[in-house]
Amino acid sequence: MLQLEFSYRGIVRMAVTLIALAMAIYHMWAIAFGTPEAVWFRGTHLLFALVLLFLIYRRSGEPTDAPAPLDYLLLLLGAAPILYLFVNYDYIINRIFYVDDLTLMDKIMGVLMTAIVLEATRRVIGWALPITAMVFLVYGLVIARLEPQQMLDQLYMTTEGIFGIPLSVSAAYVLIFVLFGSFMERTGTGQLFMDFAMSLTGRYAGGPGKVSCVSSALFGTISGSAVANVMVDGPITIPLMKRSGFPPHFAAGVEAVASTGGQIMPPIMGAAAFVMAEFIGVSYGQVVIWATIPAVLYYVACFSAVHFEAKRRGIVGVPRAELPKLGHVMRERGHLFLPVVAILVVMYSGYSAPLSALAGVLACFPVAALRKSTRHYVTFVNIVAACVDGAKNALPVALACAAAGVVIGVVTLSGLGIVFTQYVVNLSQNYLLLALVFTMIAGIVLGMGMPTTPAYIIMTALLVPAIVKFGVPVPAAHMFAFYFAILSAITPPVALAVYAAAGIAKSDLWTTGLAAVRIAATSFIVPFMFVYEPALLMIGDWPTIIWSSTTAAVGVTLFAAGLHGYFLTHSQYWQSAGLVVAGLLLIDPGFVTDLIGAALAVVILGSQFFARRNLRLKTAGQSSD
Repeated sequence: MLQLEFSYRGIVRMAVTLIALAMAIYHMWAIAFGTPEAVWFRGTHLLFALVLLFLIYRRSGEPTDAPAPLDYLLLLLGAAPILYLFVNYDYIINRIFYVDDLTLMDKIMGVLMTAIVLEATRRVIGWALPITAMVFLVYGLVIARLEPQQMLDQLYMTTEGIFGIPLSVSAAYVLIFVLFGSFMERTGTGQLFMDFAMSLTGRYAGGPGKVSCVSSALFGTISGSAVANVMVDGPITIPLMKRSGFPPHFAAGVEAVASTGGQIMPPIMGAAAFVMAEFIGVSYGQVVIWATIPAVLYYVACFSAVHFEAKRRGIVGVPRAELPKLGHVMRERGHLFLPVVAILVVMYSGYSAPLSALAGVLACFPVAALRKSTRHYVTFVNIVAACVDGAKNALPVALACAAAGVVIGVVTLSGLGIVFTQYVVNLSQNYLLLALVFTMIAGIVLGMGMPTTPAYIIMTALLVPAIVKFGVPVPAAHMFAFYFAILSAITPPVALAVYAAAGIAKSDLWTTGLAAVRIAATSFIVPFMFVYEPALLMIGDWPTIIWSSTTAAVGVTLFAAGLHGYFLTHSQYWQSAGLVVAGLLLIDPGFVTDLIGAALAVVILGSQFFARRNLRLKTAGQSSD
């Protein structure tokens, strides 16, 4: 990768490598020695992102190593407004926003910055977010009748628009955690996760499907991207599931659901979790605590769906002789878990999340050097490649955050958030459940065309205040929006994680999407429950938290058993319906509903126990004859 190649493509590749390396080093330096002032730090972050973007992605959105003249022109036009802010920094910070008139050059640079950010975002994540931003701009100018000068002031000359909180989170949090994921991958941690999952669950019924759940949950903690998770795990787990007897659409659905859950899986979640911490004004560690029980319930649902489907189809696990041994896996590669441990230790010692991630990044290659089995990863070329991968992988989030800043700027300046809150409250006729359903639909629709982070940011601006107005605790309202922004990745008709998994499995998109929804069905219910019972977010006293989480876990399992037609044995229709009802009652917080759900579950459990025993006796009698 570092060999000199004196051709046009070779020079471009070398330039990309050097710029990406500089981007990674700059952010590590800023975290270690203190971040510069907001305009400098966020501006430099966006400058790096724009330069790399126009060198890497062509106009069609496809990657390239041969940029066209137009790409260089856009690169220069994107850099100019940021450099203008740097050169005129004293003027920028000393002027009075919304009072002092913009100069002609201010206006030109503001329009240019907005247009280039939207074009760059289109190239890296598609049309959905840029179109959304343009709709909001039209709303601000035509419907809200904001002055164009005032809008440009908000979007470009302040830290309330493009250079607002979303871009701040991308610069301060996202890049260093994405970099950590790249370093972990480059030191062989992906193989550790796969072998670890295989050794734990591979031999049980539907073993390959359970391997997918465990390995995707582990990989998701360092990835934060559902599609990336599918593309790393899927080529291994999906063929395994197909060979074991699962139909292709179900195998792809399991992988899509398991990979999507990585964004809510502590200790390292998706980028939107860092945005949430910034919006609410709490530490990232607090967000991790809130997310823990919902994440566990998500994977209990996925794991249960695989188990009951495997039992129903008679699918056994992988023979023990073909599986890696847990002791051998831990001896050979177990030390690669240490960087994750380092992050947790530093974070819960009171240091910031970025500093904790930096500690994890710096630990990766020294830890890999501890054992001969992983020492070959420790090379200068591999370290540089890890930095370059991290910078490139951060581009979609950086540009999405900048474009989301356009939406936030218009919403804040026009007061649309207040108007939308009143509209949702009136439309739901003061019923919280209706408001939650509207928010769920909005989250799924927004998430269909854009990544989780901008979908969550827009929901936070427009819908979360309405939920809070109903008396819902702020953490529960934000987690509700966050959860459904994530679930959009597996919800047809536009489900990016499903598309990726179906491509690997060679299965039908709609069949795969419906299978994914059935596997994750409980996950569409859990957010409603933690709104009504914040104990599922670890808010409240410990007896309530333990009781609520335990009954919810049992309920999730029963619900999955009902949907997949198997509990102790094959379920009759009335038993499947009863299991679904019992599961819902146990997930629903409340002592009375828990008792009714438990009683119904016991009835079905008893009927299936006796049915299975009678079947065994009948089979034994026939064999003796």
